Amino acid sequence: MREFPLQEIEEALAQKDLSRLDALAVPLQRVINKRDDYRSILMLSAHNLKHLLKIPSLEAECIMLNLEDGVSKEQKPFALALCAIFLTHYKDSEKKLVVRVNALDEGGYDEITYLNQFKPDAIRVPKIRTPKEVKNILHLLDEEIELHLSIETCEAWANLNLLKVDKRVKTFYLGILDLFADMRLSQSQIKKENPTMLYILSHFLVTCKALHVKPVSFVYQDFKNLDDFRLWLELEKSMGFDAKGCISPSQVTLVNEVFKDEVAELERAKVIVKLFEMHQELGISGFVDEEYGFIDEPIYKGALSILSRLG
Repeated sequence: MREFPLQEIEEALAQKDLSRLDALAVPLQRVINKRDDYRSILMLSAHNLKHLLKIPSLEAECIMLNLEDGVSKEQKPFALALCAIFLTHYKDSEKKLVVRVNALDEGGYDEITYLNQFKPDAIRVPKIRTPKEVKNILHLLDEEIELHLSIETCEAWANLNLLKVDKRVKTFYLGILDLFADMRLSQSQIKKENPTMLYILSHFLVTCKALHVKPVSFVYQDFKNLDDFRLWLELEKSMGFDAKGCISPSQVTLVNEVFKDEVAELERAKVIVKLFEMHQELGISGFVDEEYGFIDEPIYKGALSILSRLG
């Protein structure tokens, strides 16, 4: 296999030679990462070569290769080419590699068509609005690639329970700043104690869970304020979230810590299932255990759900 052409990439970028960079993007068959248990999603601007080279050493379980916000119009073609090159380079990645394309009316459709041949694990589409748009995307998208959607417009919020039009729609991301702006809500309301904010979080979470879509909570912009970030994580965990977008490695570390695998919860669920099934064989559907309290069929089903999620 050809050595990674780092020097050629650096020279093409230095010379702003897009055609030379494009020539280095050669599609190879990737092993699609189907994992859905990732907790930390780290945003990397796809035009930043140094950041792309660090992907294997990052703690994040999901890497968001960003072509949208934070990438200037002039840099976007170079970011797209780099994205393709690195998808090929990391052809069997333990980290889930997702590409956030631009809005559909700002080049998103063309980017999706181009990226099909490089097989990212998923495509994330921002500013989605309607189920029809989702269907249009799926007609273009390679069948192996997951579709992830950013919920950040009034229309997307109103259509939230209608956007999963196909089993390939796997994840929703809550884009809180854009959503508040589109709803003409003040961003000063993005506080842990604000009832509107709590409603948005809980409605988003419950709707996603009902649709069997992974809910990813919003990106916290003040990345240096880790104390407040931890409080948000603890609140979200208590609500049922298990994944959050990040913009710094220190945020990733905290997300992985707070949303850590619930080993004790898993072990407890295993015991409950075993105890219930033992009693069920004796015709007993409800009983009290000294250590685990009252166990009946709803408790048993809850334990099965935990085993399905964590086991």
